[in-house]
Amino acid sequence: MEAEKLKKLLGITGTEHDEILEFIIGTTEETILNYCNIDALPEGLTNTAYRMAMDLYRYDCPGDTAPVAVTSISEGDSSTSFANASDFLQDGILKNYKRQLNRYRKLRW
Repeated sequence: MEAEKLKKLLGITGTEHDEILEFIIGTTEETILNYCNIDALPEGLTNTAYRMAMDLYRYDCPGDTAPVAVTSISEGDSSTSFANASDFLQDGILKNYKRQLNRYRKLRW
């Protein structure tokens, strides 16, 4: 995975987020390798890894305060409820990607 490609996918310009993006790339690759019990990231999981890294950046925001997400809106007397957006990743970044990763997963004895 390349930090420059991840920056383009996230619409980030400049170099102020480079260290955070490197951390996210490392975390994403480590998560995939550990879950699949493999030593190198397969070419078939490259796009999945980028999507996982984008989710991790958007919902976990290392180095920033966690973003909020609207959970409910009521129109009568205007009520809006918010939740921490990182709650969407409460099961980790694997939550939405296990189906893709399971194709590459090896059993460990």
